[in-house]
Amino acid sequence: QVQLVESGGGLVQAGGSLRLSCVASGNIYRFKFMSWYRQAPGKERELVATIPSGGSTNYADSVRGRFTISEDNAKNTVYLQMNSLKPEDTAVYYCNAGIVVRPTYIALERWGQGTLVTVSS
Repeated sequence: QVQLVESGGGLVQAGGSLRLSCVASGNIYRFKFMSWYRQAPGKERELVATIPSGGSTNYADSVRGRFTISEDNAKNTVYLQMNSLKPEDTAVYYCNAGIVVRPTYIALERWGQGTLVTVSS
């Protein structure tokens, strides 16, 4: 059973920073990609950033230059460093990953439960 657990959300003032973490657990062989999405109240879930295996990172235009996605494969963890936060960044942030699992070596997609980020003006 592969699971993703996010942490690091909270309340921060505009201009502040937060770092989100997402830890994957289970019988993991490797990651195909790891991503962060967010969903603001009344809006659809949107892709924030993604880091594919062996590829370059990609960001939504709204966060490029302010957010940084990174991974620590030894810890099965992906991070989202969020700087210069704005009230419009307020949302539930979700971790999403494509994972190849042992012993079947089948690729699965998993979502975390979400962590709330609130940016006050």
